[in-house]
Amino acid sequence: MRGLALGAFLLLTPKAMLVMIGIFAAVLIICRYVSLGSILAVALFPFLAVLFDGYRDMPQALTMMALASILIIAKHHANIRRLLAGTETRFGRSHA
Repeated sequence: MRGLALGAFLLLTPKAMLVMIGIFAAVLIICRYVSLGSILAVALFPFLAVLFDGYRDMPQALTMMALASILIIAKHHANIRRLLAGTETRFGRSHA
């Protein structure tokens, strides 16, 4: 399902998706948290779609993008708890 959503978003908002990949990569490089990079990138998705892919005058499409973003962030609830608690595993480190 994730691949399907990613493919659909890539077709609908290619420029925003490229920026999202850049945001994800920057957060991963700086903080080494995959989950934080994913959460920040997807949280910015509707805004990036407006800025880079011309969705300013498409409220229905933006609503769907915002709902998709909210659902994806909600699926990261365990990661968010671990990030807040300081127990989230960093990229490149074992769980030990």
